[in-house]
Amino acid sequence: MSSIATRLIPAWLRRYQLAELSTDVIAGIVVGILVIPQSLGYAVLAGLPPVYGLYAAIVPVIVYAWIGSSNVQAVGPVAITAIMTASALHAYADQGAQQYVLMASLLALMVGALLSIAGWLKLGWIMQFISRGVSAGFISGAAVLIFVSQLKYVTAIPVTGNSLIGYLSSLQAYLAQLHPLTLAIGLVSFGLLITNRYGNQWVWRSWLSASYAKWAERLFPLLLLLVAIVLSIVLQWSSFGVATIGSIPQGLPSFTLPYIPDFREAANLLPTAGLMALIVFVSSSSVASTYARQRDESFDANRELTGLGLANIAGGLFQSFAVAGGFSRTAINADSGAKTPVASLVTVIVMIAALIFFGNALAPLPYAILGATIMASIIGLIDFATLRSAWQRDRLDAASFFAAFIGVLIFGLNTGLVIGLMVSFASLIWQSSHPHVAIVGQLAETGHFRNIHRHDVITYQHLLMIRIDESLFFGNSESIHRRILQATKDYSEAREIILIMSAVNHIDLTAQEMLITLNKELVAQDKHLHFSFIKGPVMDNIEHTPLITELSGQVYLSTIDAVNALKDI
Repeated sequence: MSSIATRLIPAWLRRYQLAELSTDVIAGIVVGILVIPQSLGYAVLAGLPPVYGLYAAIVPVIVYAWIGSSNVQAVGPVAITAIMTASALHAYADQGAQQYVLMASLLALMVGALLSIAGWLKLGWIMQFISRGVSAGFISGAAVLIFVSQLKYVTAIPVTGNSLIGYLSSLQAYLAQLHPLTLAIGLVSFGLLITNRYGNQWVWRSWLSASYAKWAERLFPLLLLLVAIVLSIVLQWSSFGVATIGSIPQGLPSFTLPYIPDFREAANLLPTAGLMALIVFVSSSSVASTYARQRDESFDANRELTGLGLANIAGGLFQSFAVAGGFSRTAINADSGAKTPVASLVTVIVMIAALIFFGNALAPLPYAILGATIMASIIGLIDFATLRSAWQRDRLDAASFFAAFIGVLIFGLNTGLVIGLMVSFASLIWQSSHPHVAIVGQLAETGHFRNIHRHDVITYQHLLMIRIDESLFFGNSESIHRRILQATKDYSEAREIILIMSAVNHIDLTAQEMLITLNKELVAQDKHLHFSFIKGPVMDNIEHTPLITELSGQVYLSTIDAVNALKDI
């Protein structure tokens, strides 16, 4: 096979085995059928006509299946990108549906372009800098906003806003527009969906096997949708003022030239596009890498960036809004037996069939059902389990969770995420500036050295061994300097000071100058400074500097060498 064909044809297709086809086809059909209500609902959440949820599950899915890094990840419209789209385009809601649709596709193009550029620059490592606290806090806050935003569909009250305060204020202002029948439909649907989701143990498992109960739970939302359509027709809900989605345009999404924004519009959308790109990548790569580990497959973060980027660019040209890898979609795909991206291509065929053959059949579906579906599914994204775990194990990560969560609720999605990231980075800086510094002693008859406050160790009156558990840089050099000087005062009889550098990966210029000053201060006190366990790359950097050439003591390969050489002095 030529090198060009090798680059154009993905590896999974070159190695595809026909034995995998049956399970891929079944998985694709299952996912396609089950996510139709979800796709319609997420389009509504984004402020778009429901059909755009189906559009978003066609072209982007094909592109990701061809280029993406995961064999089983199911890409499509998800709640977070939908609510961020709605939040970013809130100001365009009054400019007409067509303009709003064009702006949503433009936003998808911008997100895709940023992801593709990041992939080209090989910035896949950036996901490591989004802490679990920030991502969980942001998603939890967004889930609350999504839940509240759907009240407009289950109550018929025109709830609007970008923050919790905004949504609740508009809810109070227009409370008189509450539509009782819409509310009844929404509450009953929500109650049934919540019971199905969280009462599985006694609703289904009390009389079905575990495997059948799982599928009954997954199929129930689709069954509810079908029942709602039938009831809407029979009881003529629309004649009583219940809003329905109306006839869905038949046919495939068409190629649409992107809207060219002016400078002000581009400047307004770019921060949101950047944050959306970040969230799309972090959430999608988290799902993809998790399933790659479970399936013993490789995961390439840079390829994931490229796949997601091109999927969103293609989607933006074919009437889609921003898409990402969905955890629930992917879980269904994998559980249904998907082996390769062929399953996603089958899902696309199901979506096309829905568009061509079932558009009119969905017309009587009440918006209240879609709103209730989203409200019931979004509750699971409110991740207080992570907050509880962080509070018990890492209070700084809990602070990041709170910052992102409360920031989203009060200030909106973009500002809330930025606040969470700032608190996270501030926590990282604080931790680095307050490193763990331990005075150690020797474990009896071994070459190991441990904290004197945690272990029964041997110490030497004239030796002071200090282990620094962090790289040395301008942010922590003064803190370490003070702690070493304090230790020399507390153990004033020690004449030989050994700094154990086994955990030090870098010493910047500021830290080098601090250690040079420390050496001079110790010499003035008739004491000597020694180093042990300096790593090769660190030694390469400092070997010919005054830190080493003017050192009052010696540099030892290991701490035991230093102790053996100095204990009898």
